[in-house]
Amino acid sequence: MRFPYREPDILRLAHDIAAGLAAHPDVFPSPPHSPEDFQQALAAHDANREAHIVAHATAARSTVAKGASLATVEAMSTSTIRFAENITRGDDGKLQLIGWGGRRARTLTVVEPPAQVRTLELVREGKDWVFLDWKEPLEGGEIAAYRVQRRKREGGGDWVDVGMSVESEVTLNGQEAGVECEYRVIAVNKAGERPPSNIVRAVL
Repeated sequence: MRFPYREPDILRLAHDIAAGLAAHPDVFPSPPHSPEDFQQALAAHDANREAHIVAHATAARSTVAKGASLATVEAMSTSTIRFAENITRGDDGKLQLIGWGGRRARTLTVVEPPAQVRTLELVREGKDWVFLDWKEPLEGGEIAAYRVQRRKREGGGDWVDVGMSVESEVTLNGQEAGVECEYRVIAVNKAGERPPSNIVRAVL
């Protein structure tokens, strides 16, 4: 079983770990992080996520806070999983009590690149920032991240990477004012990438 990289899956696993630890203290005595620790960390992340949704204008600060709280949940989860694997000696049945599973033999899998990002939109813009939103591909391999690119429309220059996101949205700060720019998004994973999304334009 592999540790997830998508935010909803990480949070779901953390909830399962907390519930499993609380329900089975005899199997997992003295874990490095208690069920209460998980609940506090998850509550903090929920609060930061709500702040991120409500306050797009301050997305830079809320994104940092949300990322930090998710990193805390992820670190707590991974250390507790290592603890559980050691104390149960990799017992698959016991590990499933906290939403995990025993180690599996490695198998060779073929990974394909993600398909094309859909429906890129310029949702909001300010004096020196833009907020972009898009829909994830319906086909292709799992997405590791989204690469956001920009170029000046006049002269048709080269596309330049200006941001990365693991979600289907991003706020780009420090954008050049008075210049018409084009933006596009590319879904990537370790297998590569596919054609970029549609293009949106903005003049700040």
